[in-house]
This record gives sequence, structure tokens and C-alpha cells, in this order.
Amino acid sequence: MQVNVAQLLKGTIGSVRDYDVDGVIDITGDGKSSPFRGKLTLTRTDRSLLVKGVVDSEVELTCGRCLNRFHCPLTLNIEEEFFPTTDIVSGASLPPSGDPDHFTIDERHVLDLTEALRQCALLAVPMKPLCREDCAGLCPICGHNLNLGPCSCPPRETGSADITDKEKGT
Repeated sequence: MQVNVAQLLKGTIGSVRDYDVDGVIDITGDGKSSPFRGKLTLTRTDRSLLVKGVVDSEVELTCGRCLNRFHCPLTLNIEEEFFPTTDIVSGASLPPSGDPDHFTIDERHVLDLTEALRQCALLAVPMKPLCREDCAGLCPICGHNLNLGPCSCPPRETGSADITDKEKGT
């Protein structure tokens, strides 16, 4: 997702440009692309472009309880600064901003949103993803998905430290 920002870089400080995001990115590196849709505002500052906005996406995850795959919606609130590497007027290389992890605008004045959106999406993925809030998970004895209904195992007493023969595997 690339945007040519040459005209915005030529503009005065405070110049604004809206940009519609509509594309796909491989968030997790597993080869599966996730859709990204939203609206971003690019604002010219004295030394960079500030990118702010809200983008919706979704990623396929594995439920932490029942181990089924499901699609998890993500809403990303992005606010990142992108620094030019080349002066828009003279074409001379600009000194780095001092932070090696900052986002840059390449020498052709193209701002690539891909990595910033990917990182923002990774931060938005839940640490313990659930396919639904009331996911019943798996039976600890036979492994049956309890979302599909009860299993045939005898009910366990809660708080009991005893392990049945079936749980031991004997």
C-alpha cells in the first residue's frame, strides 16, 4: 500500500491529504493475506508526514480454548510519523532522524504503509484469542469440543485433586 506524497511534501506545514486504504497485507507471515480498509489523514509537519486514522482488518486465528480457526475482526487506530530520505526540492539525501526504527519515505517520495499497518495489526491481535466469549473449550479428559455439545465423560468434581484412571491414560 504505497502513496506518492511528493505534492504533499512540497506543500506548506499543516497541509493535509486524506487517503483511502483498501488492500491486503500478510500480517503474521504465514502467507495468508488479511484485508485492510479505512481512511488515513496525512499531515505535513516541519520535518515529516504524520499519518493518522482508523483502519479495519481481520485475521484468522486459533481459539485458545477449543483450538478451532476463526476470523477475528481488528480495528486499528494508527498514528505514525514517516520521515523523508531525500529533499523534495534539491534531491539531496537527508540525514537520518536519529531513530533507527522510524518509518521512511523513499527517494522517489513514496510512502509505504504496509509495515506500519502490519505492526499495528500485530499489536491489536488478542493475546488469548477466543472464537466467542462463551467458548466452552475442550473436554480435558477426551478432548471433545464442548461447543458441539456435551461429551460422554462423567462429570468432574470441581476443586478435587483426584485424577481419574481415564485422565491418567490407564
